[in-house]
Amino acid sequence: MLYLSKSKYCNLWQCPKLLWLNKFKPEEKTEDPALQARFDEGNVVGDLAMGLFGDFVEVTSFKDDGKLDLDEMMRLTQQYIDEGVENICEASFSYNGLYCAVDILRKDGDGYAIYEVKSSTEEKYIYGVDISYQKYVLEHCGVNVTGTYLVCIDSSYIRGDELEIDKLFKIIDMAPFVDIEIQNVPSLLRRAEEVMALKDDPDIDIGLQCEDPYDCAFWNYCTKHLPSPSVFNLYRLPFKKKIDYYYQGLISHNDLLFSGKISNEMQIRQMMFTTTNQEPYIDKDGIRDFLDTLSYPLYFLDFETMQQVIPQYKGTSPYDQIPFQYSLHYIEHEGGELKHKEFLAESGVDPRRALAEQLCEDIPMNVCVTAYNKGFECGRIRELARAFPDLATHLLNINDNMADFLVPFRSGYYYNKAMAMGGNFSIKTVLPALFPNDPELDYHNLEGVHNGTEAMTIFPRIKDLPPEEQEKARHNLLKYCELDTYAMVKLWEDLERVAK
Repeated sequence: MLYLSKSKYCNLWQCPKLLWLNKFKPEEKTEDPALQARFDEGNVVGDLAMGLFGDFVEVTSFKDDGKLDLDEMMRLTQQYIDEGVENICEASFSYNGLYCAVDILRKDGDGYAIYEVKSSTEEKYIYGVDISYQKYVLEHCGVNVTGTYLVCIDSSYIRGDELEIDKLFKIIDMAPFVDIEIQNVPSLLRRAEEVMALKDDPDIDIGLQCEDPYDCAFWNYCTKHLPSPSVFNLYRLPFKKKIDYYYQGLISHNDLLFSGKISNEMQIRQMMFTTTNQEPYIDKDGIRDFLDTLSYPLYFLDFETMQQVIPQYKGTSPYDQIPFQYSLHYIEHEGGELKHKEFLAESGVDPRRALAEQLCEDIPMNVCVTAYNKGFECGRIRELARAFPDLATHLLNINDNMADFLVPFRSGYYYNKAMAMGGNFSIKTVLPALFPNDPELDYHNLEGVHNGTEAMTIFPRIKDLPPEEQEKARHNLLKYCELDTYAMVKLWEDLERVAK
């Protein structure tokens, strides 16, 4: 018998090979460090949404070993349906091995409506696929499904003193999606039976399904036949175009370089560097022009932020980037000593005011401030200025005097083979490309926090840790953010060196 949950059914819809690999070769997954954080956020959103329609019962039950007790959940679901309960959360059903738990099953006349809760801010077709599967199972279990709805986040919501879940969430009628997609369920289930009976991987090539609707965790496994680098490493080429070239047999950089189909200057330069042993490219005039935009005192700034789906603080909206930390290296005059300041907020409280005040103390007005990909830092500074009008003049002055260290690299003034192999100009690509053997500049040598995703995940959890672990986590956050600005200092010094 075929056993499917709604998540596995969605795997099947995206790519039958994904379903097979999840079952028979799960060890081949490449884990996404942000995946667990998104999963946790989804659980928080789901728990909050349970109260959207007032009183409810939840059927979630566990066995002694901590695993879900599906039989008990289905028994309770039927009991509450028989009792006419208005709102049943995680309502559980099974039909011929097809299992689903409905986020909110809401009584509606002589039937029940399905409400699927997502932490997204808009409807997506895959949600219609998910709900169609649920409707199929429920109807085969004898439930009269009167409506199919998506409960998602309203991105325009601004929190006041208290969280208002009726305004945080918006409800979308998914009938237009479901009416179409439910017709495909029987054929997809037959396809699932065929695929799951195979002894080896299904013969399905890579394609647009590899990142639509979700990035596939088996990408590395399914592309192990590709050369490195390949068309999929090409800088700023849309995925659809990469797939088009792949199907044309233009896979290696050498293939593409001599095909005559690439005209983008940076892409051509990337392919030239990956296919030949060229000396680093240095445009001294371009680098000098950039360096001439900088002046002393010179500041190097980097923020760390967290994104909360459910806004925790007054005046914030879903998915706002909330800065909680910064590192600031600075040099007051030519030949001067490199100095450092830093800020890390207290976990569990709104960090914005304290951070904004300290930033205004640490950075004088009318000085040159640099960031790497300054759009991010400038965006946060402008948001802080709107939130705290009394600090706006100083904050906007910092914003207006910001220079971007991404410019000389993205503009191609300084380029080498390691950057070409990396395929982008993030600081975590550029830094090891220019300083390949410096352990002091290696993010892998840090403890606990190695990237922004880990930082934003760890910070809000610090408040719940034992004191000694809190101290360690704060230390790790400070060292990580400090390396981000020290890295900019080293890049600046290298630019100064090669421009002579």
